[in-house]
Amino acid sequence: MLVQHAQDTTKHIVLINPNTSQATTAMMTDIARSVLPANITVEGVTAASGVPMILDDRQLAASAAGVVEMGLAATRFCNGIIISAFGDPGIEQLRDLTDVPVVGICEASMLEASAHGRRFGIATVTPDLVDGFARKAEGLGLGQLFTGTRLTNGDPQKLAADPERLQAELAFAVEQAFDLDGAEAVIIGGGPLGQAALELGRRFSRPVIAPITAAVTSLLLQLKATSATSNLSS
Repeated sequence: MLVQHAQDTTKHIVLINPNTSQATTAMMTDIARSVLPANITVEGVTAASGVPMILDDRQLAASAAGVVEMGLAATRFCNGIIISAFGDPGIEQLRDLTDVPVVGICEASMLEASAHGRRFGIATVTPDLVDGFARKAEGLGLGQLFTGTRLTNGDPQKLAADPERLQAELAFAVEQAFDLDGAEAVIIGGGPLGQAALELGRRFSRPVIAPITAAVTSLLLQLKATSATSNLSS
């Protein structure tokens, strides 16, 4: 008699925070966990060195080596990786070094925002990262759909530490992106802005994209495709 053994379908993903803030890691991991199915677990890992919040291209580039190191360590026990900094530091290097699916919150949110040819913009707090967002859109072949970035007023780190003011400032930037720039969807650009992104998604009737949720959705689709391929070949 043929006995079929039940397979363990539990999967484990790792969310990498290229910033050094443990509190930010916990917040972002909680957001990912809230939208994951019961059979997929998530663990957040935090950069051991760097800055608590990435504010410019130099800091973003400097974080890439740590992302690759954390990612390679995670591949020994995980089925997928999310890079949770808006700018996706180290994503191409890590993809070249592992077969585990690697998703960046910037790339995932741009692809979701631009679905079906929608024009999309970004609302964020970091003026010194804006040029990189435009380059990212161009690199993904979405430059013609990108309406630009709208910025909040005030120091980014102080804003991030004041949830009520942060949400108000971002809401105004989102309105500008919709009403002045002609965006049909607006991304809240930043991992540390994850909770504000969820709140603003509920506040607006038009699409406001939460990048961590977008990354989870993208990774789940890749894991599903990987499982389907594996089942066909077995």
